[in-house]
Amino acid sequence: MSDSDGKKTLGLRSGARSGNVKQSFSHGRTKSVVVETKRKRVVVPKPGPSKGTGSGAGVGDPSKRPAGISDAEMERRLKALQAAKAREADEQAKREAEEKARQEERERRRAEQEAKEREERERIEALKAKEEEEARAKQEAEAAKQRAAEAESQKAARAAEPASRAASPKPAATPSRKERERDDQSRPSRGRGDDSGRRSGKLTLNQALAGAEGGRQRSMASMKRKQERARQKAMGGAQEREKVVRNVQLPEAIVVSELANRMSERVADVVKALMQNGIMATQNQTIDADTAELIIEEFGHEVTRVSDADVEDVIDSVQDADEDLKPRPPVITIMGHVDHGKTSLLDAIRNAKVVAGEAGGITQHIGAYQVEQDGKKLTFLDTPGHAAFTSMRSRGAQVTDIVVLVVAADDAVMPQTVEAIAHAKAANVPMIVAINKIDRPAANPDKVRTDLLQHEVIVEKMSGDVQDVEVSAINGTGLEELLEAISLQAEILELKANPERAAQGAVIEAKLDVGRGPVATVLVQNGTLRQGDIFVVGEQWGKVRAMENDQGKRVAEAGPSVPVEVLGLNGTPEAGDVLNVVETEAQAREIAEYREKAAKDKRAAAGAATTLDQLLAKAKADENVAELPILVKADVQGSAEAIVQAMEKIGNDEVRVRVLHSGVGAITETDVGLAEASGAPIMGFNVRANAPARNSANQKGVEIRYYSVIYDLVDDVKAAASGLLGAEIRENFIGYAEIKEVFKVSGVGKVAGCLVTEGVARRSAGVRLLRDNVVIHEGTLKTLKRFKDEVAEVISGQECGMAFENYDDIRPADIIEIFEREEITRTLE
Repeated sequence: MSDSDGKKTLGLRSGARSGNVKQSFSHGRTKSVVVETKRKRVVVPKPGPSKGTGSGAGVGDPSKRPAGISDAEMERRLKALQAAKAREADEQAKREAEEKARQEERERRRAEQEAKEREERERIEALKAKEEEEARAKQEAEAAKQRAAEAESQKAARAAEPASRAASPKPAATPSRKERERDDQSRPSRGRGDDSGRRSGKLTLNQALAGAEGGRQRSMASMKRKQERARQKAMGGAQEREKVVRNVQLPEAIVVSELANRMSERVADVVKALMQNGIMATQNQTIDADTAELIIEEFGHEVTRVSDADVEDVIDSVQDADEDLKPRPPVITIMGHVDHGKTSLLDAIRNAKVVAGEAGGITQHIGAYQVEQDGKKLTFLDTPGHAAFTSMRSRGAQVTDIVVLVVAADDAVMPQTVEAIAHAKAANVPMIVAINKIDRPAANPDKVRTDLLQHEVIVEKMSGDVQDVEVSAINGTGLEELLEAISLQAEILELKANPERAAQGAVIEAKLDVGRGPVATVLVQNGTLRQGDIFVVGEQWGKVRAMENDQGKRVAEAGPSVPVEVLGLNGTPEAGDVLNVVETEAQAREIAEYREKAAKDKRAAAGAATTLDQLLAKAKADENVAELPILVKADVQGSAEAIVQAMEKIGNDEVRVRVLHSGVGAITETDVGLAEASGAPIMGFNVRANAPARNSANQKGVEIRYYSVIYDLVDDVKAAASGLLGAEIRENFIGYAEIKEVFKVSGVGKVAGCLVTEGVARRSAGVRLLRDNVVIHEGTLKTLKRFKDEVAEVISGQECGMAFENYDDIRPADIIEIFEREEITRTLE
């Protein structure tokens, strides 16, 4: 770059952009600076021929490709490069947009600053003009005063003129009045007024702010309002806005700022109105509904009183029309006693191997699966049969259409079988009895049918209305008949649902996945759940980020009777909660917050519903009860719930298990801190501790135990709780001795000469002294001698000498009872 003279000057490269920016300082000073924005260099590879052209360095030219790179790898690299270029272009556009926004913000701030400076200069100039006017008036007053003094002197001079004319023959020429005034104006004055006028241009900021005579100055806001009024006047006058009357929904209590927001009024105006009504409240304080209604009416709006529970009214509860209902697959729940072959039967139907994936060969979660039979889909739920999973079986019965009761032909009806029958009857669900394991030599299906009669379950072969099918999960016998019975029962029920409405479903299981966050297994009962739907489930809410079916495949939507895993919750819901789709996130958040608050209030009310006497009685009762505190972390909500219920059943009047905390997900440092503070072990069920939690547990000495089978966890906790039980002391009688004579021995005291009349006298045993069959002393022996020798025991019929430890009141004819104590370790049943 060179200028017009041909001299080379320093310039900027074409790769950077430059521009001038005007910087503003105080007192109206500005400065122009040059700024430079460097562009990021983007390296774009030269485009090569497409795959298969056979020339260039493209995908299809193996000769010019690096060694060991296949076509697929080269294509993958090109795709990655194109994706990187696209991302870089997006980032560049984003940066340019941000830079443009920042530039606009700077321009706006600069305009505001210049407006402020311009207003300040105008105000200072007005003050300066005022001060100059005052200085000029003061100068004129001084000049008038001076002219009056000169007039007085001239008058005195004219009075003395005759005398001077007599003394001098030729009088001196006296300047005229006009000439004197002309001379006064032409001659510069040296008075104070002149000095103030001379320095009037040097106005300081303090003088400008202080103002003339220290008067009050207008604020910047006042100046702005004046300018706004002038601008509106110039535009034809201010337009009076029409008052908008709003319908304000008013809950039982509301924050002042929220009230102002709902009325679309300024918060300051609302606070002012409250003050005028005698209520001193800030914008963050809560006021009651009656006060808020007065303020709303004062502002001219309409009031609609609502309660907190009204937030749930947005959940669609409209009855579906008959023409909108479409057939849906039936939901079948497999129930029965543990190890009766429920999961194996479902495996045979699904041709899958689920048992192999369950720890210990027992089901510990509710599994949800879909199978197809004659072109029709069937939804199966597999429930655990262990006694600890009562609530899981109850949930399975509540969401199902048909219950398949599995009973082992070689084991007949068992406790969990009876419980499953009770759940099915409580839910008013039709039942199909599947008599399993008929391939066993000890199988007796008729005994199963007879045992079911005791529980009011009458199968068809016993002239009843409950279908029964003999099946074998291992051989596959009777599976087709079972599926036909299910299909027949489903046709009788005529199951229908409206797939076009907002989805509603039940949470079968919930867990906290490390990589995916909270995950809920949901059985859609009505409507269709789609990706992107906003929903509320129990005390949680979320947006469907993704859905997976029972085979682990991603699906975009799930209709009625379809089980899916839903991702996108803000927290882990409780198993059994109902899922409802709503329109907006605000509605979902409000409903979840209301439910959470209601649950907290309910728990607080339950805790507070005790009198002081009851609390004292409970504290006194707890004094003698030993507690074993534990922390429980499980993989899914249902397992945690089942473990807590099992822990509550462990214990008696002397010892009990207290679950300090139960949750879903990996063991964290927070859990370790709580366990350390309370001296409790951590029980992990199908979960593990993360690395920081493991290190913290090692440092703090917190025990973490891992389990995958609920039997093992319950047995270990029982054993630990049994260790808190006091050992049982059992007393065994071993002999009697009668005192014949009492001797005084120096250094020993009184020694009894005895005859062992029954049993054995032992040196290590405890003794009681009986006088007239009344116990007068209980203690131990100091010595037991046979003749002069100290012996360990003396048998019946022999004489011996005995001396009591710290007791001398012995007499002839007293009876000595000898006994031994035995400690027996107790266990919890």
